[in-house]
Amino acid sequence: MKYLLILLVLALALAPLTHFVPSKRQRHQAKMREFAAVNGLFVEFRDLPGSPAGERAEQVIYYGRRLPASRGEPRRRRAWLRDAQGWRGVGHREQPPPASDQFPAQVLALSEDEGSRGVYWREDGEEAELQSIIAALEAWNGP
Repeated sequence: MKYLLILLVLALALAPLTHFVPSKRQRHQAKMREFAAVNGLFVEFRDLPGSPAGERAEQVIYYGRRLPASRGEPRRRRAWLRDAQGWRGVGHREQPPPASDQFPAQVLALSEDEGSRGVYWREDGEEAELQSIIAALEAWNGP
């Protein structure tokens, strides 16, 4: 009886620590982000381009590749959203980059600014999708 009581007290003491054990989804995200970092991408939360003004913007994960500083005129900030018809410009009518057809279906949006080019997605794919994102970003950025 004493041992059962001791075991119960230990279980009650250790139970809150299980809250700090990462879930399967968290381990998967960490693995994806580490793979991205090893392959030259950075990862951060950003607002999804094209969110209606005045509303709370939807935060998604941005996987980007840093660009060297432009000489002369700075790069314009541009973004493209994917919808049922394909890619559409956010605030402009420019065509998406030629590499846009190489991105997997999980990619929600593309963007380019002075410091980076990248994709917005919810990390709902596997490593194969991430590899195709990396390859498409390399094609977009050129040699």
